[in-house]
Amino acid sequence: MAEKILMKGNEALAEAAVRAGCRYFFGYPITPQNEIPEYMSRRLPEVGGVYLQAESEVSAINMVFGAAGTGARVLISSSSPGISLMQEGLSYIAGAELPCVIINVVRGGPGLGGILPAQSDYFQATRGGGHGDYYLIVLAPHDLQEAVDLVMLAFELADKYRNPVMVFADGFLGQMMEPVEFKKEVDPSTLPPKEWAVGEAKGRERNLIKTLYLDPKELEAHNLKLKRKYEEITQNEVRYETYMMDDAEIAITAYGTSARIAKTAIGVLRKKGIKAGLIRPITLFPFPYKVYEEFVSQLKYMLVVEMSMGQFIHDVEFAVKDKIRLGFLGHAGGVTPTYEEMIDLILAELGKEGDHA
Repeated sequence: MAEKILMKGNEALAEAAVRAGCRYFFGYPITPQNEIPEYMSRRLPEVGGVYLQAESEVSAINMVFGAAGTGARVLISSSSPGISLMQEGLSYIAGAELPCVIINVVRGGPGLGGILPAQSDYFQATRGGGHGDYYLIVLAPHDLQEAVDLVMLAFELADKYRNPVMVFADGFLGQMMEPVEFKKEVDPSTLPPKEWAVGEAKGRERNLIKTLYLDPKELEAHNLKLKRKYEEITQNEVRYETYMMDDAEIAITAYGTSARIAKTAIGVLRKKGIKAGLIRPITLFPFPYKVYEEFVSQLKYMLVVEMSMGQFIHDVEFAVKDKIRLGFLGHAGGVTPTYEEMIDLILAELGKEGDHA
């Protein structure tokens, strides 16, 4: 069994990338994810990798395009305003079908906002964020061990589908400390060759990576190819957790840190005799619509919790299709939903009063 190590969240995310075979990092500092580039600046030279702090996020994401085009495993990290600056480059990377991993340690917005945790980049992450028809695979951990595991998975999925993958964290996950274990380590030299990559063209036709298609029919054919890939991802890569849902009559649905808080609320509600459970998406794209359909008939009420003003709830509404009453608890700007608020809203819905013990 692997040894558990007490690590800060951002540093654990970075180490997981190294263990996954990442040898290239490009980025630019922004709170609350600065420990990722700081850690990578020390760690990558130890394993023969390259760390480069660009002059801006715009430059950094285009460096990722170049490194990914050679078939290397490459990481970029930032926080919300920095991710916004990368959107054009991300569209190019998705359009060129290049694998890479993006870590977004989300902070409050809009605009420069603040440095405290939020989940308000949900639309940006799950709807592509840049121009054109494309999607990122989006993974949302709710504790540090899961964050480490999902970073490892992110590199595998990026290679499998030739698609950028985002690990959607928040300031809590980046700044907290927990014991984690690294269950495997990938030697990048052992990875299968990428026949599509540029470079080393001796004895074969040169590979061309592009996103420019001047013939509209050719461009549409490329978009249809991408669409088929996203359908395959949706078919095969949906991930979620159900917690105490077998007999649940009341459900909370949340993801990331919000879901972790919700588990405390569910424990208290269960002690009060209220059959509560949790539906937690782990993949935000592809979204686990079917799990909501599976449970909706047994539920009286569902509370949607997010650290934003109402983004995640749109996917939940689409999933349940007006078959159940939804409540909403949303905070923004770094204000965190509390388990006491969740309990109060559920007790009020049930016409009950009580404390939070």
